Amino acid sequence: MKLDIAAKTACAGTALAAALLLTPAMAHHSSAMFDDEVELTLSGVVTRFDYLNPHAWLYVNVQNDDGTHTEWGFELGAPPRLRRSGISPNFWQAGDAVTVKTNPLKDGRPAGSLGGAINAAGKTFGNASGLAPPAAD
Repeated sequence: MKLDIAAKTACAGTALAAALLLTPAMAHHSSAMFDDEVELTLSGVVTRFDYLNPHAWLYVNVQNDDGTHTEWGFELGAPPRLRRSGISPNFWQAGDAVTVKTNPLKDGRPAGSLGGAINAAGKTFGNASGLAPPAAD
């Protein structure tokens, strides 16, 4: 009988540990931080493209109405998935003019989920429907 209780306790402990370990992994893949009710179209100049796990990020300097610039960050998928879609680490280069569609962060910071993009040469990513190439500088 004691062995039965010990086995049940060990099994319950293992299940609890698995649940605790999986919760952060599941939370990481949530898109709850992005406002899917708002879609912004922004144009600017690429500052860098970080092709890193678990998510790649595209950074773009966007000119504000007052003439100042704000660097926006746009989250993409994981590099293995991007590579299968034809997106390599040099798909975007610093200095490229781009127009992007994004669902911004809910907290107001200048970042969002990248829905689509197009550069001045017409090269596209994701859902670029409705996006016009930016003017080349």
